[in-house]
Amino acid sequence: MPISLWDWFPRFNRRGYQPLGQNTQSSLGARHFQCFLVFCGLSVAYALRVNLSVAIVAMTDRNSTNPEFTDFYDWDAKTKSLLLSSFFWGYVVTQIPGGFLAHKYGAKFTLFTGIAVCSVLALLTPLAAEIGSWRLVFALRVIQGLCQGVVFPSTHTFLSKWAPAEERGRLVTYCYSGTQFGTVVMLASSGFIASSFLGWPSIFYVSGFAGILWAFVWVTFAASSPSDHRTISEEEKRYIESGMNQPRDNRRTTVLPTPWCKIATSLPFISLLIVHCGQNWGFWTLLTEIPNYMKNVLQKDIKSNAMLSALPYLAMCLLSYVFIFISDFLNKKKYLSLSVSRKLFNSIGHWVPMVALIALGYVTAEHKKLAIALLTIAVGVNSATYLGFQVNHIDLSPNFAGTLMGITNCAANVMSIVAPLTVGIIVTEETNPLQWRLVFFITGGFYLVGNALFLLFGKTEVQPWNYPSPRERRSSDQDALLDPNGAQII
Repeated sequence: MPISLWDWFPRFNRRGYQPLGQNTQSSLGARHFQCFLVFCGLSVAYALRVNLSVAIVAMTDRNSTNPEFTDFYDWDAKTKSLLLSSFFWGYVVTQIPGGFLAHKYGAKFTLFTGIAVCSVLALLTPLAAEIGSWRLVFALRVIQGLCQGVVFPSTHTFLSKWAPAEERGRLVTYCYSGTQFGTVVMLASSGFIASSFLGWPSIFYVSGFAGILWAFVWVTFAASSPSDHRTISEEEKRYIESGMNQPRDNRRTTVLPTPWCKIATSLPFISLLIVHCGQNWGFWTLLTEIPNYMKNVLQKDIKSNAMLSALPYLAMCLLSYVFIFISDFLNKKKYLSLSVSRKLFNSIGHWVPMVALIALGYVTAEHKKLAIALLTIAVGVNSATYLGFQVNHIDLSPNFAGTLMGITNCAANVMSIVAPLTVGIIVTEETNPLQWRLVFFITGGFYLVGNALFLLFGKTEVQPWNYPSPRERRSSDQDALLDPNGAQII
């Protein structure tokens, strides 16, 4: 009997989730539906983050939105850079607490709370601008950052429970590709939304209502772990948990003490933290400043600006799936060890963009197509890092992956604050390509140094401090010798 389209989605009945086929590893299961929900959540989260990047152009330029709309603001370049960085002033504060809360209470609760509250605040942004100008918008964006600070630590905590070791790189990349999808949708549609009868405020209304809708679906269908999922099959649950490298008695509710000192003195973790900082400097410099670069250097209006600003992130989203395919092929053929694979893809994701940015620094407005192509390469190829350092937190410590992500993302997002402010200091004339050249050179330098340290000191082995005691480590090692059906592997 042929399989219908509905058969490709999770099926629920009294016997629980019924995966397609006999092979749990190769068939669609509850874990894939949960990861799809995370993909959608990260899409919404990034739409809420980047909506201001394009909206601020329309908010400060009467020619960039519906001409019948009368609310505009005379904000200079430094004020705009301050507003673009304001999200991260709050974002860095809740990273480590977010990892702890997700570890203790479950990622379902923390993800729901963070994105739902952030969505409500997005709806209030136009009112905040009208009442308090840039100061109140700044304060609101800081609070939104506080809410979203839990998102990445919660996602890593979630994936450490749901992603089996052999599927880890693939599922992590699938989930985090949602960040590019949300960015693409928001950047590509913002110009047209701003030209609608509602004007630029509709950019915030659309992203806010999307977040509220996702929150309702998430709280209805999500589960923090396979043990909390009411309809997952026992076969799939055994398959997921058998490859987790977690002590059997810690897979459900036990909260392990965090080995803070051992984490802080771990060289592989320190190299991971540094490469994450380099990544965020480059990623957020480009994400927050591409619309301004397009408008002032390449002289693109907001509609074409929005579409072209979205193009690099569309490439990033699509290339992430290309890199998944290449990684799966190399791993299946056993051409690369896990360590070599992580470092290879991270090098592609950082050093190819570095070369593209250096070249971009010498491109003038007369060669717009070349500039757009180099920007697309710089941003798009960066998606290879999802198979590099981005998943390395779970490699080093499945038990504390969310906490590790909270620590590195906290430090890295200090860069997200400093980067737009640095651009505001360097670029005093927004039409001056020489000043933008310095911005691109600095970004390339961060990519160079961060990846070099990851190559030298990064590791993929589970670290000894992942286990609170030798007894639990032996228990985990024994579990690693079980097949998905619970039988001992000789």
